[in-house]
Amino acid sequence: MPPIDFYFDFASPYGYFMSEKIDALAAERGRRVTWRPILLFAALRALGLPPPFEHPVKLEYITADFARSARFLGLGYRLPPAFPALTQQAARAFYLLNRQAPADAVPFAQAALRAYFRDGQDIASNDMVAQMVCEQTEALGDAAAVRDALQSADAKTLLQDAITAAVENKVFGSPFVVIDGEPFFGVDRLPQIAQKLAATA
Repeated sequence: MPPIDFYFDFASPYGYFMSEKIDALAAERGRRVTWRPILLFAALRALGLPPPFEHPVKLEYITADFARSARFLGLGYRLPPAFPALTQQAARAFYLLNRQAPADAVPFAQAALRAYFRDGQDIASNDMVAQMVCEQTEALGDAAAVRDALQSADAKTLLQDAITAAVENKVFGSPFVVIDGEPFFGVDRLPQIAQKLAATA
């Protein structure tokens, strides 16, 4: 069976919630998941759509819903002090790892999401992301080498290519899951995702 595509932004609480559920749900049906971090603001801009937190009324509601959704799903969560964060460093690190040490890419992403949404760590920091990478693997070298790699044209191109592909696939939110060509937007679509996977198992 083809892999399930899981698009998310490291700054998205809903993306974090989905990241804690999607792999196990897919594995129950013998499916695997391809993680595809993006910069949601860049994708929305390319699609001509407004930022998700543009209006204060929506921001007030959605901030409360983050905490409610975390409780409903049984996940540890607190709104990070710096929210939303700039997440290009974490996304670049993911794609560098995905190329150099694929087995370490998803564990790094999980650690980064938990560090941000559980512990309030600054994943916008080049130094912090480099430290997280080194805690996960030595595949990209020491912390100084990782910091340099995150600023390289190569890392920027890998992420831009991922964003371009997401735009081509009409990805307009985080999380955005695609199963056999059918898109599902939002962590509240988990029951429908489970139903889809059951029907195709």
